[in-house]
Amino acid sequence: MRRKFLIAGNWKMNKTPADGADLAREIAQSAGKEHGVDVVLCPPFTALESVARSIEGTAVKLGAQNMHHETAGAYTGEVSAPMLRSLFCTHVILGHSERRTYFGEDDAFINRKVIAALKAGLRPILCVGETLAEREAEKTLNVVKRHVTHGLKGVPIDAAGDVVIAYEPVWAIGTGKVATTAQAQEVHAFIRKLLAEQFGDGAQRIRILYGGSMKPSNAPELLEEPDIDGGLIGGASLESVSFLALVEAAAKAKA
Repeated sequence: MRRKFLIAGNWKMNKTPADGADLAREIAQSAGKEHGVDVVLCPPFTALESVARSIEGTAVKLGAQNMHHETAGAYTGEVSAPMLRSLFCTHVILGHSERRTYFGEDDAFINRKVIAALKAGLRPILCVGETLAEREAEKTLNVVKRHVTHGLKGVPIDAAGDVVIAYEPVWAIGTGKVATTAQAQEVHAFIRKLLAEQFGDGAQRIRILYGGSMKPSNAPELLEEPDIDGGLIGGASLESVSFLALVEAAAKAKA
């Protein structure tokens, strides 16, 4: 059985609350009734509430870009899972390469966030992937294995269906480069194998997104692959036309 496609937009540090509300409204008007594809918008923290209002009553879901593993406390500048839940978030991106690179987040720290998200009823989108140097050194599978196995350590089998993985070859993010379809499927299939080792048949319920510059031009080919279940979209999610084109590509691929 084919898993339901998921197209998630990571707006990163872009869009004011007003701009975000406008963009979300445009997306919801076209994709808000699209039940064949799950659509998740992940604005910056400051725009979560305004975006939530714009998508209220539609099929579009709300996600955050990060969270702390503690529920409350003296963690200046951080946001907790209960805070996200209070704004009706359903998903949260964790372990993005930018968090790992710029803010020094390691696998153990990210794993605590994954566990905390699941306990709070949030669906974690765990990002994994290699840098250009790691790919050129033929370390891709070793890096991905470490990110997946350490990031999902302690996740119970009955929670497997709530986990989303996003494979993001770091060298293909925001560079205009993209892994070939064969390269992407190879790593996605490897991730599926790792998930099967941990979750057994539950691995078939876990969606694995491609997060390396998916665009309307390459989406149809990527989405034809058996282990690519959607995309974590960066730059193309900042304009409704390009983002909706990806949602449409996923709807056509499913059909």
